[in-house]
This record gives sequence, structure tokens and C-alpha cells, in this order.
Amino acid sequence: MENHDITGLLEDWLDGDAAARDALFERMYEQLKRIAIGTLRAQAGQNTFEPTMLLNDALMKLLGGAVPKASSREHFASIVARAMRQVLVDRSRRRLADKRGSGERALSLDEVQHLPAVAPAAMLGFDRVLEELAQLDSRAAEVVQLRVFTGLTIDETAQALGIHPSAVNREWAHARAWLRDRLGDDH
Repeated sequence: MENHDITGLLEDWLDGDAAARDALFERMYEQLKRIAIGTLRAQAGQNTFEPTMLLNDALMKLLGGAVPKASSREHFASIVARAMRQVLVDRSRRRLADKRGSGERALSLDEVQHLPAVAPAAMLGFDRVLEELAQLDSRAAEVVQLRVFTGLTIDETAQALGIHPSAVNREWAHARAWLRDRLGDDH
């Protein structure tokens, strides 16, 4: 029933109902905060963000654009997770701009899976490669995003995407192989 309520709130928000948007944020706040905690855990050592600050920045990013066309609780959570990643990437871009002249190098998949204290330039390089993957295979890119940036397990990723864990495993293996090929072994 609650998932139906969330879907209804999403539809009402799409129709311009600000009260539905606020109710949606309130009902999903704890789940979205857990995603923010997982995202920051994956970024340990780099960020001074608190989970609440990251979540608020991501929600503000969503509010600044078109209403997200989410079809379910899981889809909306995935959209918010993507906004969190964008907030972190934007922050990395600002840090790089502050350092003027810093080189940019893509992260290897191994580095990105254990993201302690990743340099902003490397984060931007990996983000660019992940965007390339999204153009080719959006679900594989979403699996990477949820696994790497939000720290979800295979089962949690399956639940967020509404697919079977074996499908997540296949997408994860495919995405890792593609990323390794694209990033090269020398990174």
C-alpha cells in the first residue's frame, strides 16, 4: 500500500502538486538518507559532507530542474542517488577549478570500488566514462552507480531497480568488463 501511496505522490507532483512533493520527501526521507550515508561511505576520506547536507543538496538539484519522471519508490530513490553523485562530481569540479591546471585522469574500476580519498580529477574522469556507459547501456550504468557510489549490495540494487539479483550480477559483470576495457589496465 505504501508503495502505491508513493506512486500516487509522484504522479501528483508531476501534475504540479507541491504538497505531494513535500509529502513524498517526508515519507522517503529515511530511505534517501540511508542512500546518502552509503554514498558518503563510498567516498570516505574525500568529503566533508554530512549525509543530511548531501541529501538536501541533491533534493535542491532536483527541485531546480524538471520534475523527475519516476514510476516507483525505487525509481525515485535511484534518481535521487544519481543527483547525489552529480552533487559530488560538481564539488570535485569546483575543487579542480580552485587548483587551476590540475590534470584529469580517469579512475580505474578497482580504484572506484574502494573510493577512499579519490582525487577530484580522477572522479571527473570516471564520471565521464560512466556517462559513456550510460549512453550505451543505461541499466548497466545505473547498476554501477548504485553499487559504487551508493554502496548498495547486489540484493539492494536489485530491489532499487525492481529486477532479480541474477540480472544485477549480469549487468555488474558486463559493466565492470566494459569499464576495465575503457579505462585500461594501466590506471
